[in-house]
Amino acid sequence: MNERSDVIVIGGGIAGISAAAEIARDARVTVLEAEPVTGYHATGRSAAIYIRNYGNAVLRAINAASEPTLAAPGALCDHSLLSPRGELLIASESEMPKLQAYAADAVGLERLSAVEAAQLVPILRPERIAAAIYEPGAQSIDVDAMLQGYTRLLKARQGKVITKSPVTAITSGGGHWKIAAGGASYSAPVIVNAAGAWADAIAAMAGTAQIGLQPMRRSAAILNLPPEHDVMSWPLFGNVSDTWYAKPEGGKLMVSPADEDTVEPHDAWPDDMVLAEGLDRYEQAVTVPVTRVERSWAGLRSFVPDRTPVVGMAPDAPGFFWLAGQGGYGVQTAPALSQLAAALILQRGPALDTDIVAAIAPDRLF
Repeated sequence: MNERSDVIVIGGGIAGISAAAEIARDARVTVLEAEPVTGYHATGRSAAIYIRNYGNAVLRAINAASEPTLAAPGALCDHSLLSPRGELLIASESEMPKLQAYAADAVGLERLSAVEAAQLVPILRPERIAAAIYEPGAQSIDVDAMLQGYTRLLKARQGKVITKSPVTAITSGGGHWKIAAGGASYSAPVIVNAAGAWADAIAAMAGTAQIGLQPMRRSAAILNLPPEHDVMSWPLFGNVSDTWYAKPEGGKLMVSPADEDTVEPHDAWPDDMVLAEGLDRYEQAVTVPVTRVERSWAGLRSFVPDRTPVVGMAPDAPGFFWLAGQGGYGVQTAPALSQLAAALILQRGPALDTDIVAAIAPDRLF
């Protein structure tokens, strides 16, 4: 039996679910997810932080466009998905050029001294800090509430989510794409490739040109700190060279080596040596030694060479829509990119500026 839809979305992470929910306003949408649950891979392992100044100029514009949806109670949730956190980046003397470059085109930053940085995060060693910058507008994101909100919205609009359905074949003909997944058959004139680290594999299966997507592993660990430290009042903090960062998490501290090791698409796990080296870099910046790792994990962040998302119709395959390459920005860009995907697929005028739409279009890569 062949189930027909107007749009099939491949991938049930935050990118796919949010796009499906927006498209379902005016079309019949089916989401196919390989895993038993949605949000299993990158979404479920996100650092869960909104940082307006994170990424290149194109991403910063997309971040800004997403903030109103994240901040205001609405269709996704009866409260804001954001809560106060802040981001503190420290720099040694040799890292000052990087600090200045980061701050050059940023908005809403405060320049801090070493003493002021250590007042925000009391375990930092001020003697190792030449200067710091602080973004008070950085906020934690309730990723689970966001994912569930978009899922509810999708289902309220009669959209479907089918889990345990890995795609095994894709063919096209007669103006439709035909997909075999999870032992069933599906068809639609438009498919959205929101398969995360597997997006190029989906393109290859469909006979469409690939975009050079490279999955990169990022690891993290949970550490306990002595009880006199109230970590929940601290911002996310790290060094401006992005060789480690730390974020309060449930009364403990999540520390990441900020690794970007190239890997094949898989259910990621941390490399013990990479994690140990990153924890050592963190430990050199603080006064509290790392005595025990409570638990650790890893996820995949997938980039194309210019490290900018790929959103739009494939130039070589009518009806094949790319929604990939979000790297480490997928959660905080999902509101704006899902609205853009819906606008382009349903042939409406996009809300994003035309130069931003062009900068993330797939045809720039071919």
